[in-house]
Amino acid sequence: MSERNTVLRSVHDLGMAAWFGGSLMGAVGLNGAARSEGHTAAETSRIASAGWSKWMPVNAVAIGAHLIGGTGLLAANAARVQTQQGVAASTLAKTALTGAALAATAYCRVLGKKLEVSASDDPRDLEKAAAHPVDLDKARTQLMLMQWVVPALTGAIVVLNALHGEQQRPLQQQLGLLRRATSQVQTQMPYVTHHC
Repeated sequence: MSERNTVLRSVHDLGMAAWFGGSLMGAVGLNGAARSEGHTAAETSRIASAGWSKWMPVNAVAIGAHLIGGTGLLAANAARVQTQQGVAASTLAKTALTGAALAATAYCRVLGKKLEVSASDDPRDLEKAAAHPVDLDKARTQLMLMQWVVPALTGAIVVLNALHGEQQRPLQQQLGLLRRATSQVQTQMPYVTHHC
């Protein structure tokens, strides 16, 4: 493709890099440090919650940047998505994974907030926790699992992004267009019977 989309691609890729890297670092580093330094479950939750709360605004900006860049790239490459065989399928897969990663990230935030409120020393938070009791062990287990699901999903998006990059090579574009044209011709040919 002769057009350049450097700004959109940079916004898209930097957003994904921060989303993936931040979630992986949090699952490994932040949670690991909280487990090492926290002497009780509540203290561990407080430490982890403090770190994740600091990261949340940056993560929101990263996710927004990725979505804005992705939307712009999709608009810029709409013709290629429609005409080059394989691009629509990988775009659909990437969109589905992005939706799943967004849902997993949001669910992590909900679970994290429940643990944060229950581990707080603030009387208002303790009042909220008493009014809406939560099975803390279950919430911790779910959160720990989901905090690994997010980097797994975003890592898969990075892989699909690499595939998109390969699909943009000139030879891949030509082959994809040729395969699509051949496929359309074959489906439009009338059924011919041969008589002996």
